[in-house]
Amino acid sequence: MNVLVAMSGGVDSSVAAALLVEAGHAVTGVTMKLWGGESDTGCCSVSDVDDARRVADRLGIDHHTFAFADDFTARVVEPYAADHAAGRTPNPCIECNRHLKFDRLLARADTLGFDAVATGHHARVSQRGDGTRRVGRGVDAAKDQSYVLHMLDQAQLARVVFPVGGHTKAEVRALAAGRGLRTATKADSQDVCFITSGTGGRGRFLDGRVPLTPGRVVDGRGRQVGRVDAVELVTLGQRRGLGVGGGAAPRYVVDVDPVAATVTVGGVDDLQVDSQRVAAVAWADTPVSGPALVQTSAHGSAAPAVLRVDGDARPGTDVTVQWERPQRRVAPGQSIVFYDGAEVLGGGLAF
Repeated sequence: MNVLVAMSGGVDSSVAAALLVEAGHAVTGVTMKLWGGESDTGCCSVSDVDDARRVADRLGIDHHTFAFADDFTARVVEPYAADHAAGRTPNPCIECNRHLKFDRLLARADTLGFDAVATGHHARVSQRGDGTRRVGRGVDAAKDQSYVLHMLDQAQLARVVFPVGGHTKAEVRALAAGRGLRTATKADSQDVCFITSGTGGRGRFLDGRVPLTPGRVVDGRGRQVGRVDAVELVTLGQRRGLGVGGGAAPRYVVDVDPVAATVTVGGVDDLQVDSQRVAAVAWADTPVSGPALVQTSAHGSAAPAVLRVDGDARPGTDVTVQWERPQRRVAPGQSIVFYDGAEVLGGGLAF
């Protein structure tokens, strides 16, 4: 099989490439150059490109760099800023997967004649008895990345490979060390690749891209209890940085209104809901109604619920999640993912 491996410069994608080479596949490495601004860090840094190239040289495979900066800006960075302006809490890494790794890169792989694209994600692709495929959880529960791959459909799942999904992170590092790969002990990237805390973080990045509006913090009765420097930087469930004095019980953000420049706070019980609406749902195959496990953060626990597909059940329509037990409301813009056991059924955005 002729495989294009997305090499980020990290240990997981390095080992993914190594395993494919050892399995006898024709392997080519590629690093996507997505961001070259002042916040050049994480999986987009110059040093990461160099690490990927040197690992490829060690493995004896060709390595290329694809410049996708325009797509990244249009599909990830600009929507990230727009979401903040609208009072939503985006997940740019998921949008990068959706639009760059498993859309733009797959299209380029097709043009170049590759059979498949491989990445270093900790996930697996399973095939059911009816021939349909699903993203499955990786073996290492602490590193499982199936949540951030929930948008993959049947056509994409037929053409992607996750070679490290059957290994724990410790095993991946051991495999890298045993093969003399320079990334064996490299730390995992934790931050959004186009934002650095050392240069002012999210606030400085957004300042100038969207208006940052000082706002009031009010309680459930509308009484002002604090102030924030920028309503656009506040997220549902937030507790700190609200200018709210101490009290008998902690107070959390329960609503953000960027138009009125107002943040409403309440108790933890005010965040509990019996149901949650999910928009723009992408399904692995056909839409599913009925019992499911539902996960609301990348490394959270999935909770039992019942899915009710709204409207005519077309892909992209809304879903109502009816929780078996009340759960914390999810910030608008964050992803909510549906599972059947360890397999992803689909997912969308909270609103």
